[in-house]
Amino acid sequence: MSRHRIELAAPAADFHDGFPIGNGRLGAMVHGRCGTEWFDLNADTLWSGGPVPPPSGPSPAPVLPALRAAIAAGDHARADALARSLQGSAWTQSYQPLGRLTLTYGPASTDGYHRSLDLASAVAVTAHGGTEVASFVSAPDGVLVVSVPGVPAFHSPHPGVTSREIDGCVVWTGQAPEWVLPNYVADRSPAVTYGPAGMGFAVAAAVDGARVIVAAATGFRGPFAPPSTDLSGLAAAAAARVAAARARSPEELRRRHVEEHRGWFDRADLHLPGAPREELLFHLGRYLLIAASRPGTQPANLQGIWNADVRPGWSSNWTTNVNAQMNYWAAEPVNLGPLHEPLLTLTRDLAAAGTATAAFHYGARGAAVHHNTDLWRFTAPVPGEPQWANWPSALPWLSAHLWDHWTFGGDPPPAAVFEAAARFTLDMLVPDASGALVVSPSTSPEHDFAAGTAVSRGCAMDQELARELLTRVVALDGPLAAEASRALAALRPVPTGDDGALLEWYDDRPPSEPGHRHLSHLYGLYPGTRITETGTPADYAAARLALHKRLAAGTGHTGWSRAWVLCLAARLRDPALAAASLTALLDDLCSPSMLTLHPDAARPTGWIFQIDGNLGATAGIAELLIQSHEGTVSLLKTLPLAWASGSARGLRCRGGHEVALSWSGGRLREAVLRAGSTGPLVVEFSGRRLTLEVEAGERYTLVT
Repeated sequence: MSRHRIELAAPAADFHDGFPIGNGRLGAMVHGRCGTEWFDLNADTLWSGGPVPPPSGPSPAPVLPALRAAIAAGDHARADALARSLQGSAWTQSYQPLGRLTLTYGPASTDGYHRSLDLASAVAVTAHGGTEVASFVSAPDGVLVVSVPGVPAFHSPHPGVTSREIDGCVVWTGQAPEWVLPNYVADRSPAVTYGPAGMGFAVAAAVDGARVIVAAATGFRGPFAPPSTDLSGLAAAAAARVAAARARSPEELRRRHVEEHRGWFDRADLHLPGAPREELLFHLGRYLLIAASRPGTQPANLQGIWNADVRPGWSSNWTTNVNAQMNYWAAEPVNLGPLHEPLLTLTRDLAAAGTATAAFHYGARGAAVHHNTDLWRFTAPVPGEPQWANWPSALPWLSAHLWDHWTFGGDPPPAAVFEAAARFTLDMLVPDASGALVVSPSTSPEHDFAAGTAVSRGCAMDQELARELLTRVVALDGPLAAEASRALAALRPVPTGDDGALLEWYDDRPPSEPGHRHLSHLYGLYPGTRITETGTPADYAAARLALHKRLAAGTGHTGWSRAWVLCLAARLRDPALAAASLTALLDDLCSPSMLTLHPDAARPTGWIFQIDGNLGATAGIAELLIQSHEGTVSLLKTLPLAWASGSARGLRCRGGHEVALSWSGGRLREAVLRAGSTGPLVVEFSGRRLTLEVEAGERYTLVT
């Protein structure tokens, strides 16, 4: 068995049991069926709706003083009611499926059945009855290739799809909906509206010898331009892509695909002889990021680029109160920094789009982005429950990814984004009774306190994000540096309760759900870097206690929340909790194909695939091996017991340094560090602490 291969003995029983293949733009979920294969097809830019119109009507911003007064008076029921008046009337749009391609290729014998997904080559194989079907989605050639001469058919959930023939291809064309309500909005009809402005799409397929080649095109012309409905032009584009691929031999197409994919996949490796499932989970996360996110594509959404529903779970959008960010926590540490680019581009776009939202909804400077967004760079508060709708702090969190990209060796962060986020944050700060500055209004994402209310001031996550953002604005030394510095000096710290645990809200309040899946109040520990073992020992202990209180009450019951627990365990140097989190992910929160799951009672299986758990788990595994957030490169500080021996290479640290290491008996044997920058570098390993003078590009070997 290859340590980079997932192998199964039965076809997919559900969508999340399939094997996802993709090139960042075109995605296919392979079901592994006999005789007639199923491919659920997606294109990263096929969404409902169109560009967001500017806000209209009277601004709700004059409500803000009364809202803040209600919060200060402790009248949280009134604060919640007033917060609703700040909301808009629109919802984000939904990521759309192209449809299902079925490929009938022969008898459905199940003799000797097995299927596999090779993560290193990005090829899915289904074998049975002496037949082997290999499938891959090529980035160099932009097509799905299937290695059997089957008969293709296409079934789209979108009405009015028609077909035509172009140059030996059958091409199906149709349009996405003009409007789709989120799947959790049940009180409005119709939930899905089709019309002439819906984005056009085309799917082209050709049988070419002993293979089938498939391509797709969408009418996306940018987030601020109406989508194209030129179906003839889209059909011609998809057919041309197929024709270009047909000009290459089967061997050349596969070679080009594998070489390009391995150019990303081979940047890093991890070998855990005593923990093969954890090793495979790490590699699957890297594989999924490569398959779902490339420079120039849209960012990986809640399901990466794989979705079969017109009304997918949570619109399959970018949920910016943790999930979109978690998708990219691993990008820098596992040496896939260029694949971070789609999220960084989205962040820059939102910093521009959010200026209208800040001005209209709050009468504030800068830019505001709320709890989710879509292809059209939606930024307004939606008409929902305040615990999730009234959270406008997404841009500071997203800006942290620009900062991390830079500190890991990427391009300098764009000052304009930090200034837009900081201006809004500064306008959200007000003094409390003691004179300390707190974010008001403030909510802790998707959680309320026992009275059933959510809107408060100075919630832990908002205070952490404000401190992190303003600290970086001061470091950038731009026009806001002085104002940010004054605010930092007065910013209220996140407090601890009488029991010593870090508090989620301004003061010690009973949570409505003690085991809530969000761990927002622990942002400063991870993914933030303020709370550290040596720099803030009191808050470090308080964060540990807060996490264990949440765990005792049942948190970590979704794939992504358990992945967050794993990352926090790494920062807390808690190998037992890390091991328990990995076991929970693998045993309870993964499908047979190892895709991480989220509870969804509306689905027959009770689960829905969410990719953030996979990608967050990869970040957590990397964090167990190497950390660099305290100004020090720390090696093997949180090594699970089952990982007594192993090796890794290609992992990256802040400063742009790259590390290869091997260990046995739970102790480092050797580390080779390639410096990404010049200057002093502190390295911790095996109880030692060394200061090296390094020069960019040079290699340094450390042995015990």
